[in-house]
Amino acid sequence: MTTQLFGILFPGSPAVNALLATLYISGPPNFLLALCPPNIDPSSLSVMVAFAVGGLLGDTLFHLLPEIFLGEDEPDHARFVLVEPNRNLVLGLAIMVGFMTFVAMDKGLRIATGGVGHEHSHGGHDHAHDHGVAKATGADVAGGEAKSRKKKKNNDKGTAVAETKEINPSVKLGGYLNLIADFTHNITDGLAMSASFYASPTIGATTTVAVFFHEIPHEVGDFALLVQSGFSKRAAMASQFVTAIGALIGTLIGIAVQEFGGSSGEEGMPRNGGLWGTSLTWGDLLLPFTAGTFLYVGTVAVIPELLETGPNKMQELRKTLVQFSAVAVGAGIMLYISWHE
Repeated sequence: MTTQLFGILFPGSPAVNALLATLYISGPPNFLLALCPPNIDPSSLSVMVAFAVGGLLGDTLFHLLPEIFLGEDEPDHARFVLVEPNRNLVLGLAIMVGFMTFVAMDKGLRIATGGVGHEHSHGGHDHAHDHGVAKATGADVAGGEAKSRKKKKNNDKGTAVAETKEINPSVKLGGYLNLIADFTHNITDGLAMSASFYASPTIGATTTVAVFFHEIPHEVGDFALLVQSGFSKRAAMASQFVTAIGALIGTLIGIAVQEFGGSSGEEGMPRNGGLWGTSLTWGDLLLPFTAGTFLYVGTVAVIPELLETGPNKMQELRKTLVQFSAVAVGAGIMLYISWHE
């Protein structure tokens, strides 16, 4: 059933399928924002975030890493694998570069906000793990509204005073920085789409599923952040559509690298004919870079949010069980697809 569904959704070449996948992960989540109330509490998305964590880690561990180091299994062909230690080292280096790229983005955002980034967001890969932002900015906005109401009440002339929100400047800056970070993140999503579909149709399809379910809480969380940073609902939705262009740009870049940067692929390459005396090309490094970014998102960027607890122990225990179940379901779907591909 999954094979037939993937065949319907992705009927073309790797380049065409990557572009289709980019539309799937960028379109529906953004249109869902029209149904979201401006005062949505991002913490209510914790179950969806946990499900996305399971999907991302499952895709990375069950699909991307085996594909990176061993290649795609083809029952109709026998393939001789030559152990090439330096090749594996370069692939591992590409994974680390992907991981550290998001560490740098995270650190840069926190520095740009004067330390507010640590309290208000989980970094450059701002997904629905912007919950800290939403809570903190919500408090700041509430404080601003309280001040304006107080001014209105104490107006000794008795005239009506227009109520205006006093948005904390650092919060407003955080909203704009989040848009920049979101745009950059979407570029890496696009790179992931192109790299995975050029690896194999199954890898591409499962990566699309993992990213799609991660995009839903991501977009809603960013939407709540922008609204609480002073954006109108319409402006916040328009901003999210603009950042979605980053995914298309990333996909086109990835396709260009794969088409013109070369890939060892089926024909293979002389053992010392590629990068740094290995059989690798630049196109072969996109998939491990993607795996590194997924590892960051699924661990450093999101896990801290799932570790947050409240004072009610029984309530937190039930919440934890639901979250762990959601993680298991997300990973289980990826394991099932991988097992039966």
